[in-house]
Amino acid sequence: MKIDNSLPLEYSTEENSLKVLGFWIFLGAEIMLFGTLFATYFTLVDRTAGGPDSAELFEIAPVLIETFLLLASSFTIGLGIHAMRLGRKKAMMAFFGITLLLGLGFLSVEIYDFVMYVHEGATIQTSAFTSILFTTLGTHGAHVTLGFFWGLFIILQVKKRGITPQNANKAFIFSLYWHFLDVVWIFIFSFIYLKGMM
Repeated sequence: MKIDNSLPLEYSTEENSLKVLGFWIFLGAEIMLFGTLFATYFTLVDRTAGGPDSAELFEIAPVLIETFLLLASSFTIGLGIHAMRLGRKKAMMAFFGITLLLGLGFLSVEIYDFVMYVHEGATIQTSAFTSILFTTLGTHGAHVTLGFFWGLFIILQVKKRGITPQNANKAFIFSLYWHFLDVVWIFIFSFIYLKGMM
């Protein structure tokens, strides 16, 4: 395996570069998934079947907390990648750990939101609106949950093996995934929550 020291560690081999390219292609498929969910949401948003609508369900405080937690996690994952590129193993692991804790905080608030929605009579079976709402938010939440475990495994690998070209590549690809989830959340925040509260 030939290592090019002029490139960042995550791109330092041809295999690593191809893996990053492959992941960008995968993110294209993820964009299509969330694009389909958003298009369906916009089609069904007014079909409440007498159940609660977005103005009745959405509260600004939990949504702002979720947004802050995810945006902060995007910042800390960036710091983790920077520490990785400097070869600072402990700092990298610490920033990745903080990122995952922020992700857990986000998931906790989202679960709280779901419980409140059900308490107000909104379940996945209440109406077309609540069905697509739970599906869209749940799909994003499932991605964050997957990201939590993925990030945890990367921390464990770095702890055991140190920062290697392979671990650096995995960590960088994970950071792309995490940033992607933050971008999706900005769309959810803007076009589902803010629009729904107006």
